Amino acid sequence: MANLHLGTIGWSYSFWKGDFYPDKTASKDFLAYYASKFNTVEVDNTFYRIPNTQAVANWSKQTPDNFRFSLKFPGTITHIKMLKNCQHETNLFLERAVILGKKLGAMLLQFPPAFGIERLPDLAEFLATLPKTFRYVVEVRDKAFLNSSFYSILRDNNVALAWVNGPWIPNATEVTSDFLYVRWEGDRKKVKCTIGKIEVDVQENLQVWASKIKPYLNRQIDVFGYFGKYYSGYPPSDIKLLSALLM
Repeated sequence: MANLHLGTIGWSYSFWKGDFYPDKTASKDFLAYYASKFNTVEVDNTFYRIPNTQAVANWSKQTPDNFRFSLKFPGTITHIKMLKNCQHETNLFLERAVILGKKLGAMLLQFPPAFGIERLPDLAEFLATLPKTFRYVVEVRDKAFLNSSFYSILRDNNVALAWVNGPWIPNATEVTSDFLYVRWEGDRKKVKCTIGKIEVDVQENLQVWASKIKPYLNRQIDVFGYFGKYYSGYPPSDIKLLSALLM
């Protein structure tokens, strides 16, 4: 399905060697190998620093034309400045994202629990200033956000609400944009994630998710889905299982 984009949150995991990456794969070759198996990735390291132009160009060179990168907004914007006085960082981040061209998937604004519902006006103002040529996603960790006012702001800007499988917030499956964005983050208290194998049986959970997602795929709506290392413990297996359930 051309409108299904399934991948992992990050790819630079040396503990996948021998299970996903061949034993002798150098870390500089991880992305090229990853892109030969999956068609998208959520780039987690953009949260910690804005990548330079050469790094972004290199990502593009190592991947096929149909590959899509979804980028996490820098934490300076979402966690430290919390959308205030961050125009410089935002412009710089978007300038780097543009380098990916058609390989740019969506950009995720992931907020901490401290970003509470009282900041809804700040979010509305920030989203309104973003260029409409890109896809954006918002993930919140304050359940007070899950209301009609919040959803309306997202819809007005065609911004997706991240559907999240994690311990922080109830599963919200409101559709607020013309695409879906799902994140299986898992629970850090239950999964070690560094042993390169499945630690938690997620088949039943993924069957539920498949039933939610499939109707949108059948309507030719783009679906982006990313598995974190704390979900089952081994994201490549999760992609394989969900793909089979969606066929």
